[in-house]
Amino acid sequence: MEVNCEGCAGCCVDWRPLSEAAPDHERQGRYRPLDDTYNLVPLTGDEIRRFVDDGFGDVLVPRLFAAETGVTVDGHTLASVAGGPAFYVGLHKPSKPVGPFGHDPAWLDACVFLDPTTLQCRIHGTDRYPETCASYPGENLALGFETECERVERAFDGDRLRDGTPPKEPGIDPVPLGSSVFVHPAPHRLDGVVERLVEGRATTADRAEFVAVAAGHHPGDVEVDTDHYEETYAAVLDAESWAGQASDEWGRLADAADPEPATAREVEEARGAPPTPGWD
Repeated sequence: MEVNCEGCAGCCVDWRPLSEAAPDHERQGRYRPLDDTYNLVPLTGDEIRRFVDDGFGDVLVPRLFAAETGVTVDGHTLASVAGGPAFYVGLHKPSKPVGPFGHDPAWLDACVFLDPTTLQCRIHGTDRYPETCASYPGENLALGFETECERVERAFDGDRLRDGTPPKEPGIDPVPLGSSVFVHPAPHRLDGVVERLVEGRATTADRAEFVAVAAGHHPGDVEVDTDHYEETYAAVLDAESWAGQASDEWGRLADAADPEPATAREVEEARGAPPTPGWD
């Protein structure tokens, strides 16, 4: 497996506004995300707890799924397990000034850790880097699923997937409930929360509710550890990471400024964002 990521970041950026060829591959089948985020990467419970412990609870967001049958909250029928809504947790994607695939910079939703100037991940190679990101697109190749590299090639040409040979050990194992898919035990606590998530106006407390439930899970069990829940909920409410503060600033700039990637120096790096190496 070999990929060419320079100037791309197709996995990390919502490039649907740049091309009508962009597929809505996440919103097919029995379970459809309620949010409109593109390529939201599911984090494991261990990764969630690590982000929270490191003060990055303010950049974690939940994803719920619509289904034909399940539990109903705020008028939405949600995929559920044991009577509770099933969900996973990923990384926030604020609008950033990015220019992937040789396009002029535009305000596109991008991973909170993506550097707009180099289109590289600021946490790549660290212990915070999600395993799903590190192994991509190995699992897709092993299962015969289309990769984001191929979608980008089809829309913009270029040579992204240079070697489509699946890894010898892609690590495709059954994922127990409570590992990256979690269950909220009390749907009645989500009245109003689900509607705000659907409308894109979730509060910090709304997000903290799901992050805390996920952090309190143990693989193979739907029970939630009360102590872990309460500690995580408080930590998410208190989090003020550079990434969370930068996300808020990007949101203000996206409504008022031209897209200039170099703005990342003031918005992200001045707040403590680690640099990326560049492509030289």
